Amino acid sequence: MPDTKAKLFIRQARATDARAIARLSAQIYGKADAFTQAEVRGQINNFPEGQFVAEYEKKIVGHCATILVTADQAFGDHTWEEISGGGYGRLPVDEADILYGFEVCVDPEFRRLRIGQRFYRKRRELCQNLELKGIAFGGRMPGFMRRKRTYKTPEAYLQAVTNKEVRDSVILFQMNQGFEPQGILHDYWPGDKESGGHAVLMYWANPLAPEEGSFRYHGRNTRLPSNVRLATVQFMMRGIETIDQFEEQVEYWVDVASDYNSDFVVFPELFTLELLSIEKRKLEPIQAIEKIATYTDRFCKFMEGLAVSYNINIIGGSHPTKVKNGDIHNISYIFLRDGSTHTQDKLHPTPSERRWWNIKGGAGASVIPTDCGPIGVMICYDSEFPELARHLVNQGALMLFVPFCTDERRGYLRVRYCCQARAVENQCYVVTSGVVGNLPNVEQMDIHYAESAILTPSDFPFARDGVAADTAPNTETIAIADLSLDDLLTSRQSGAVQNLKDRRFDLFRVEWREK
Repeated sequence: MPDTKAKLFIRQARATDARAIARLSAQIYGKADAFTQAEVRGQINNFPEGQFVAEYEKKIVGHCATILVTADQAFGDHTWEEISGGGYGRLPVDEADILYGFEVCVDPEFRRLRIGQRFYRKRRELCQNLELKGIAFGGRMPGFMRRKRTYKTPEAYLQAVTNKEVRDSVILFQMNQGFEPQGILHDYWPGDKESGGHAVLMYWANPLAPEEGSFRYHGRNTRLPSNVRLATVQFMMRGIETIDQFEEQVEYWVDVASDYNSDFVVFPELFTLELLSIEKRKLEPIQAIEKIATYTDRFCKFMEGLAVSYNINIIGGSHPTKVKNGDIHNISYIFLRDGSTHTQDKLHPTPSERRWWNIKGGAGASVIPTDCGPIGVMICYDSEFPELARHLVNQGALMLFVPFCTDERRGYLRVRYCCQARAVENQCYVVTSGVVGNLPNVEQMDIHYAESAILTPSDFPFARDGVAADTAPNTETIAIADLSLDDLLTSRQSGAVQNLKDRRFDLFRVEWREK
């Protein structure tokens, strides 16, 4: 009999599974309460070892999400929103000693396959591999509201279940898996009407946990480099006669950044509009933007080749692009050195972009996986909306890149001040890249002002003024800096302020609507 492949297996979730996991979540909970793709990406980027899926004949039929927390966090009073980072998960802290489960769901058509048991076994294996003290989670108690007249409090109901006076299939299943009730988490998840919004704090003690010593998670050190070198180009707009001249100018800066062994090089917003100076006559704004969009294919092919040949990740500024419905979007193309290309639309066109060029705003903001960790891109005006940066950091971004194009100092300072704020409030690095020079025969590109910079949080491990490197005003040049990802992650755990850790999920959250 010939060998056959396994039909059902549990594996670590990948970023490419985000769409399927979100679809499964919506099927089970309804769209309003389901995980979004962004939340799933955050879980995977923050703690990939702890995210699992059940795959049956190439279809994802189950999802299991966990995080690493301290015993104080696990056994202290908390809600699902607080412990799960709003559904995005959280980066493990060095002193974490408890594996915390905040999601298990299975496609109803496949529940006969005991996928839940398989997930619990996977969690136990992970807990023991990491030498943690145990596993905790807030478990449902779906029989409580049906029997509330008899058992007035969730504590009384839990006691009745453990005394075997009442049968609750969920609690009994978890107890059969070796978990012991530790008490009630009040108002844990208001959406769980059957449980009255409450949950049972369940705990499984790892019998193989070391008796002494600290519990430290080192997984991120194997995924992320300790340091990343970044280069930001302050690009001079000048009149040219052929597209080859533009490409020579771009390649020159890529070559310089590569010679310095940079991992990333960043170009400014709308720097490709230099190509309009090739035209012999001045085009009307709408004609100009239609014309520049015709260069998209050649621009992408050229930049992709540079990224691979110079072994560098290129944030390709932004380029006006005609999308499928005929609209023009201002799109940043990100060319990675593995040959892949990613995009990020500008979500907020400025009033002048809308008025003169009829540029429309895009939708969606996703982190981009790179060999130096997840990154995000915000194009110019987008950096002035704090919700966007928080959405990207929730997904795991450690560095945010901001290509910009401003005409004079006031506009530049709006971008600069906001980017510095984004670095502080999100405890991340922010890299800006602007254009200088002028294009006299191109409408709306007459003058420019820029001081490109590599910005850091404002805390002791970083540059005194929160500026790792910057450029002289209105000069064609490049700025290069080494950034420590170790320092960044440490500051999130134990900095003078800990903005991400201290968020009040009981008061606010960023909710992103995916189209």
